[in-house]
Amino acid sequence: MFLIKAMFLYLACFLIHEHIIKKHTQLDQQFIRFIINGCVAFLGAFGYKTFESKEVDDFQVFGIDGSNGVWIGGPCNGLTLIFLFAVFVIAYPGPIKQKLWFIPLGALIIHLSNSIRIISLSLIALYNPKSLEFNHTYTFTFIVYGIVFSLWMQWVNKFSNKI
Repeated sequence: MFLIKAMFLYLACFLIHEHIIKKHTQLDQQFIRFIINGCVAFLGAFGYKTFESKEVDDFQVFGIDGSNGVWIGGPCNGLTLIFLFAVFVIAYPGPIKQKLWFIPLGALIIHLSNSIRIISLSLIALYNPKSLEFNHTYTFTFIVYGIVFSLWMQWVNKFSNKI
């Protein structure tokens, strides 16, 4: 039953995102801008001067002066992972009261993890650009998905059975 619920919910989120949100709103681009603003503030606090672009073909570029920067698009903004996480928790058995605080907390952790990923990739683009593609494709994918998996395991093992 869990898999059927999860697949239905994820499909619904996917269809709403692809056919309504992406086509009729600027939510993805606004969320990318929100991430970039946080990265600019964080790196600025450590004395880095940054640059950023406006939207180009659903992507925005962000980086540290002296680098080529990193391209941030819809697939990179973390919303899909947040949806996936929320769908899992909603579909998995457990008390609503626990879900009401666990989903926002998990979404925040995923968002912060993704922001740290983008900050790290911008530093890699500055200091070791040859390793950018490897770290983007493998290192940070493994880390961020590992964090999502850990959150799921926390839900299953510690919170889903509390009534």
